Amino acid sequence: MPRRRAEPLLLLIDRIETPIGALDIVADEDDALRAVEWTDHAERMYDALRLQYGREGYVLNRARDQAGLSAALRAYFEGDVTAIDRLKVATGGTEFQKSVWRALRTIPCGETISYAILAERVGRPKAVRAVGHANGDNPISVVVPCHRVIGTNGSLTGYGGGIERKRWLLAHERAGRSA
Repeated sequence: MPRRRAEPLLLLIDRIETPIGALDIVADEDDALRAVEWTDHAERMYDALRLQYGREGYVLNRARDQAGLSAALRAYFEGDVTAIDRLKVATGGTEFQKSVWRALRTIPCGETISYAILAERVGRPKAVRAVGHANGDNPISVVVPCHRVIGTNGSLTGYGGGIERKRWLLAHERAGRSA
């Protein structure tokens, strides 16, 4: 159960267009990303925000390019695939989920690892399924690169934004790295 706050957390939301669909970007007043989600999956983002911060635990206001976060994501989609590497993130979630999400950010751009390797990296080699669930619960799409995790056999497995987006993101990052 999320902790009660005296005041709700103020979150700021912006939207950008990308080659693979519109993306909502949610940040806090400290310029940390709290959520990044494809607009056609917005309900999942709102569910995650309610789960992490409580139904009354946050207020969402429109903003434009909070601290350059939207500009950094635009740059990423325009080919500067490292533009998002140093963006600050802050999430709710369990300590286990946060450990998985931190580990995701260590996967080099344009590379992939399996769920089994990710489980080893978080010190839980037998928890492959739990790691998969935490990966799927990642609230900060693209920046916390859950799309870089694939099946042990090299197959492109589930991605909340859809397999075609996952395929595009991986190809985009590979092309950007070699540019």
